[in-house]
Amino acid sequence: MDVAIDTSTEIASLALMVDGNIVAELTWCCRQKHTVQLLPRLSQLLNQTGVDIKSATSIIVAKGPGSFNGLRVGVSAAKGLAFSLGIPIVGISTLEAAAYQHAATGLPVCPVFDAGRDEIAAAMYQMKRHQWTQLAREHLTTVDALCSQITTRTVFCGEFRPEVAAALKDRLKRKAVIPSPAGRLRRAAFLAELGRQRLAAGDTDDPATLQPLYLRRPPITKPKHKYGDRNE
Repeated sequence: MDVAIDTSTEIASLALMVDGNIVAELTWCCRQKHTVQLLPRLSQLLNQTGVDIKSATSIIVAKGPGSFNGLRVGVSAAKGLAFSLGIPIVGISTLEAAAYQHAATGLPVCPVFDAGRDEIAAAMYQMKRHQWTQLAREHLTTVDALCSQITTRTVFCGEFRPEVAAALKDRLKRKAVIPSPAGRLRRAAFLAELGRQRLAAGDTDDPATLQPLYLRRPPITKPKHKYGDRNE
């Protein structure tokens, strides 16, 4: 059984795959409660399916980009399970997982996530001759810069504000294919499929060195007082 974990954003998702088939999936809005909700929801999914976590043969985790806290929780839990069960782990780009559910369109797929500071996180993928291909790596950009690079009809998926969708439509017209919010909902089932492909190719990650993919350094909060301040 492959266990897929995605806590990259406020939308979290879990999936269980057996012999290449999804047997259970759970997607919910956890906001910033990844720490207290992830393992109980995984236990709930396992209980409903009637399987034991000890039957897991691999852990597949979305490694980012995404929120600092969400990624830390998901990747840490995935590494802990892989270590304790002695099974392989695979880290998959969150942007790739979001894009993969639109692979069958045959069009270039551009996953977009809000990144704050008027920036977006983006990448580009396309199914070419039955081969899922990355056309552009994960990077930070702006809507204007992204639009200037689009030359053909492209599917835009992911999590972004309505004004980003409006700007894409306004700038790109018919070149911008934007699924409905339901069609853009990120699901761990597709993360599991991508992970299964890497596992089949013998491509796994080292749980000791696997780290979240951050496109921007975490903010560092300065202490309110200097060390040794008697007024602390």
